[in-house]
Amino acid sequence: MEPRRLRAGSAITPQEFDELSDEQLERLVPKRYRDEFPGKDGCADGYFYLHDGTAYSFYKGGLLDD
Repeated sequence: MEPRRLRAGSAITPQEFDELSDEQLERLVPKRYRDEFPGKDGCADGYFYLHDGTAYSFYKGGLLDD
């Protein structure tokens, strides 16, 4: 089975998060938030905080507050 193609803004599973590198994760973050991506080690439970205090979640594929 071929792995699914991941796109910016698409939700991923916790297992996919663990398997992907910093570079691969950064490509999943929408361009407007990429400068704020702290790297995988800076993501608590698959999310990271933006400068305005909102959080971006890889598991949701978007902002936690939406």
